[in-house]
Amino acid sequence: MVGAQDVNDESLRYQGWCVVVASSVGLFFASSFFMTFALLLRPLSDEFSWSRESISYAFGAMTLSVALSTPLMGHLVDRRGPMWITGPSLMLGAAAYASLSVLTANLWHLYAVYVVIGLAFAGTSPVVYSRVVSGWFDRRRGMALGAVIASAGAGAIVHPLVIQALIRAAGWRGACLVHGLVIVAVGVPVVARFVCEPHGHFLRTHSGHPGMVSSALRSRIFWTLLVVVFGMTLALNGVVVHLPALLVDRGLPASQAVAVMSAMGGASVAGRLLTGWLIDRFDAKHVSFVLLAIAAVGAYLLADASSFSMGAIAAVCIGFGTGGEVDVIPYLLSRYFGIQSLATLFGVIWTAVGLASTAGPILMARAFDATGSYASVLSALGVGVIAAAGLMLTLPPYRPRSADVALSADSEC
Repeated sequence: MVGAQDVNDESLRYQGWCVVVASSVGLFFASSFFMTFALLLRPLSDEFSWSRESISYAFGAMTLSVALSTPLMGHLVDRRGPMWITGPSLMLGAAAYASLSVLTANLWHLYAVYVVIGLAFAGTSPVVYSRVVSGWFDRRRGMALGAVIASAGAGAIVHPLVIQALIRAAGWRGACLVHGLVIVAVGVPVVARFVCEPHGHFLRTHSGHPGMVSSALRSRIFWTLLVVVFGMTLALNGVVVHLPALLVDRGLPASQAVAVMSAMGGASVAGRLLTGWLIDRFDAKHVSFVLLAIAAVGAYLLADASSFSMGAIAAVCIGFGTGGEVDVIPYLLSRYFGIQSLATLFGVIWTAVGLASTAGPILMARAFDATGSYASVLSALGVGVIAAAGLMLTLPPYRPRSADVALSADSEC
């Protein structure tokens, strides 16, 4: 047994990178539950004559169920490992998504399906994969986290294009069925086989920073991160759900609106990969400030965007800034508090993500239904993101390397 400093996690032959790839596959498919909702907004409204606000409550039901279940899921992963959680959760989410193909004209049916999807997502979310990957990496923890979380951004590029094509070919019901079956056939086997902790894995926390939930919950650091995440997510998910409808309302064809959404996903991938590289080398707090400032600029630009180019620039800023920020949060949690209870702590923060994800789309929908415009609410969200950026600068220094991981260099699942 050797210490963390002896593990060559910079080598591409290191077993941990296999876990990174498998975790990326799981998160790539799980992200589709969120990233394709916007494309169902108009078809559901057209077929069932439901308002945008009432449909947005389904997204809220999904994110709220994620918020309530993720802390418990994180606790289970911290105590039992990922083996019996990630694969079954992805299977359940895929089955629920496929069941939309037989959706009835009852809003409660829609809400129930998305509650189940939310419960399933908690077990195949960044909370789980961040904990697993952090157990394998120390020197390149930021890059490993960035690679995994970037897969959700890749999903934001691919899934809207695929689902839009499936909707044109087979209708929205057929699209849901096919997509759910693909997840079961491709994603579930990879996750079930390769997402694991290493043999010989054990944890210890460095002096003064115990990886205990009770210590973190009494810490200003933890609550600052939670508030930052809430403000960021409120803006991001409000935009993600309403972006295609917003651009179509302003005269863009549906194909261009989908292209803008994919551009946001591409920027998110770039932001997450670059952020992972940066936080291994520079102060993560300062990196976070820059990212959030970029996202705030995007929100202001989108408030008045009426062309493809302006919408794309705004979406790229939002995707790049908020995408990279998702890397920063688990990284800072692991550096401030260790990884012994990382999934539990990240799960509690993910509750803020869920609550903000619930409120953001509903807030956007109410603003539109009341005024016929998204401009004022987007400007207000931009102010909130700037405030969150300022809070990151109030955090104290953290240790750039921790002694909370010890593995053998040739560990395997």
